[in-house]
Parts: sequence; structure tokens; C-alpha cells
Amino acid sequence: MKIAVTGASGKTGYRIVEEAVKKGFKVKQLVRKDSEVKEFSKNTETLRISLDNNDVLDKALKNVDALIIATGARASLDLTGPAKVDALGVYRQLQSCKRVGIKRVILVSSLCTGKLLHPLNLFGLILIWKKIGENFLRNPSFEWTIIRPGGLKESETIESENINYTKEDTQIKGSIPRRLVARCCIDSLSNKQSFNKIIEVTSSSENKKISFKKAMQII
Repeated sequence: MKIAVTGASGKTGYRIVEEAVKKGFKVKQLVRKDSEVKEFSKNTETLRISLDNNDVLDKALKNVDALIIATGARASLDLTGPAKVDALGVYRQLQSCKRVGIKRVILVSSLCTGKLLHPLNLFGLILIWKKIGENFLRNPSFEWTIIRPGGLKESETIESENINYTKEDTQIKGSIPRRLVARCCIDSLSNKQSFNKIIEVTSSSENKKISFKKAMQII
């Protein structure tokens, strides 16, 4: 399987690429022109694109079996960022998928997406725009999976962290290392029981250990 990862230079995105490479996938890393990205010796190709250039985006996504969208607005003084990235940016990627024939799409979103009264919305109503982005994906044109992680942690010490997988709008707090979010994305690629599901994930040493495959049979 050949996959594309947008936002591959981000803190979650580059971990998704690493986990994909470990599993033997061929990966197209799609990043902005000025982004710094980790280069791998094999099985990866880096393409610098702009999401508002349809021709360039379509060319980058051709001959790809699945897209993982790990783009996300960064904190800045520009409060229009979430609208541009988490809604319009997702929409543009999905339109490109339709044009080139990609059906399998995984989107990294956020816990509490869609909630209005939340501190994160002080940053350009980010949870509202993420919900709009999710809604663009939730249609019959795609075999979609939406991963909603809790607060993202940089820690790579994950041996004692067990994931709590739940259906949409179940968890309202908690955190999870970015590495585990990346693994959820890769685990979902070929798992048909994760198709057309929103999966909320947090982690803790207190959770009972369960495999992604088993969790998908339950939620």
C-alpha cells in the first residue's frame, strides 16, 4: 500500500510517517514549501505543495491508496488559521481525493470537536472548524476514519500507556502521546471495522490493555 501524509512535518505527522515506514508502507510526505521534514533513506518521497493549488495537489495524490490528513492550524495571532486549515484545507484535500480516485481517508481531529464552550475555542473557534472539517469527510464518497485524540504529549515513553478507545462524543478529557496517535492512524489503514467511525483516544497506565483490532469490534 502507498499512502500520502499531509502535515508530515508536524509533531504528529512525522511520527505517522515513521510508523508507516516501520510497517513497510511506501509514503508520500506532503509538506509546505518552507517546512523542515525528516528524510528517510527508502520508501518515502517528499513533495512540497500548496493546498490551494489544485493541479499540484492532484499530481501529488495520484497513484496513492490512502490519505492520512495530519494538517492542523498552529497557534498564532491569525485567528482565521483554523478556518483556513482545519475546514477549508481539509475540504480541498478531499476534493482532490475525489478527482484522483482516493477513497480511504483518515483524519486526525481532536477530542471535544464541535463543542462551543471550550477554552481551545479562544484560538479562532478551532473546535468548531475541526467539526466542519470532519463533516466534509463524513460522506459516501469515502471510506473514512476520524481519530480524535485528547491532549497531545511529546513523551516517547509509552510502554506503560494503554489506550482507551471510545466512540464519538464519549470522552471530554485526558491526554495521549503523539506516538500512540500515529500508531492508531496506521492500525486503522487496513482495518475495515474502523471504516466510517469516529474514534476517540486517550491513554493511561490505568487502562486495560486492548489491541486496536479488538477495540474496533467493540465500539
